[in-house]
Order: sequence, then structure tokens, then C-alpha cells
Amino acid sequence: MVYTRKDVSTLTRSERRRLVTAFLEIKRRGEYDELVRTHIEYYKPDGESGLRAAHMAPSFLPWHRRFLLDLERALRRVDESVTVPYWDWTRDRTPRAVPWTDDLLGGTGRSSDRQVMTGPFAHRNGKWTIKVGVTDTAFLQRDLGRSGNPIALPTARDVEAALADPVYDTAPWNSTSAKGFRNRLEGWGPGKGAASWLNHNRVHRWVGGHMVGGASANDPVFWMHHAFVDLLWSRWQRRHPNARYLPARPLAAGDAQHGRVVARHEKMPPWDVTPEELRDHSRIYRYA
Repeated sequence: MVYTRKDVSTLTRSERRRLVTAFLEIKRRGEYDELVRTHIEYYKPDGESGLRAAHMAPSFLPWHRRFLLDLERALRRVDESVTVPYWDWTRDRTPRAVPWTDDLLGGTGRSSDRQVMTGPFAHRNGKWTIKVGVTDTAFLQRDLGRSGNPIALPTARDVEAALADPVYDTAPWNSTSAKGFRNRLEGWGPGKGAASWLNHNRVHRWVGGHMVGGASANDPVFWMHHAFVDLLWSRWQRRHPNARYLPARPLAAGDAQHGRVVARHEKMPPWDVTPEELRDHSRIYRYA
């Protein structure tokens, strides 16, 4: 049966409670930390050698679509009524908006060490200890809006600039691709600092704390953020029905990106699935 992913701001009190309970249970079981470990493993910058599947590459979108399904399936094994909601950061734009409520994700971190002190994922509740990360920090950290050097979340206009691009991706198929929907949405822009963080990337920076870097999946908002990114990919597909994932074929041996990006019909690690097979999600889920 096809299920529905809802806007997180529309969840009922009961739906919020069920979602949180499912998150805490898969954390208790150890399943959540395995997902975090996977994201860290595949978070490879384009300056490194070898295959890039999760970031700075054409497979950014199908990789995270499959990654979200792994998380969602784990949640639904706990409670089949639960689905991953999406956070529309073009509308819910402040640290006081949903999902930053005490009955859902809690709020920002305290000023001294960015430790989240409110909500069910606060370390002091004893149910959300960071066990897999790039530092030894045991508590979840956030700095919503970057208090020391504020930035704003992306706007609907920023998203529109990505959706309007009719080509999925372009050479050199990495963070420097000046055109193509994938990199416009992933958000690797020219220059340095805040001006270069667009769309998806800017949201990670706005949340701050654990959301900056390979261990970002430690924060449950990661999944709500990527559900919205996935929804935007769906909207792009509807707007450009004849556009397809690129590159269509493996790059030639003489290409600098040969062996470093996943082509349309190549298997995408760590799963036995291709970007083409993840193009259509309509038989699994839909968005409200």
C-alpha cells in the first residue's frame, strides 16, 4: 500500500508522539546508529579519490532517497502508522517554528556548548546519546540560525532557481558544476563562506551542531530536511517530464571523473540499486 509523507507542521499531537517514540526505539535497538555510520562512511568530498555516491555527485538525490527509505522502514517496523514528515524550510523559517517544539525535536543548543536541552532528544533524558560521530561529544548539538554569525534559511526564490534548471546535472559532475538541478539543489555555490551555501547545504549550516558534516544524521531533523529535498526532486521531475538522470552512461576512461560518479544504470553503493530504479517513488509513498 502506498503511504503518505506529510508536512511536519501538519502532524497531530498523536502523530508527533508516535514519530518520536519510533525514533527513540530504533535508537535503543542500535539501528539508528548503523544509519549514522553509513552516512559518515559515504560522506566523501570531491577532493578525495574514489567513487562518490552520497554527496557532490549526481547520485546525491537517489542515494538519499534510498537512505531515507532505510530509516523509514526501520520506523515502520516499530509503528506502521509512522512515515517520515518533511520540513518545508522555505515556510517554517524560525527557531520557534515546527519542528523545533518541545514535543517534537526540541530547540536550539545552549550557548556554552550547543547542547540541546529541550525535547525528547536532549541528552539529559537518557535516550539519545551520540555514539557514532566524528568527535567524542555524547550530546546532540544545534545552533539554530548560527547565533554568532547569523544566516537565513533558503527562500522559495532560491528553490525556484534550482527547479527551473531543465538539466539534471552537468560536467564535471561535482561541487563545481555551475549548471544542473542537482548541484543547484545540493547547494555548492561559488566563493567561500555563507554566500556559497545554497539550498540543502545552507539548511545544514543553519541548524548547525551535528548537522554540519558527515555525522549530520545524528540529528533527527536530518531526515525531515532530506524528505523535503526528496519532495523537491519530485517537483522537478513533474516540471521537466522528459529530463532524466545524468550521466546516462559511465564516463570514458580519459574523463577526470571516470570511476568517481554513478551513471544512470550503475549500482549505487551500499545497495544493489541504480539511480534509474529510484526515479519513481509513486508505488511506495507520496507527498501530501
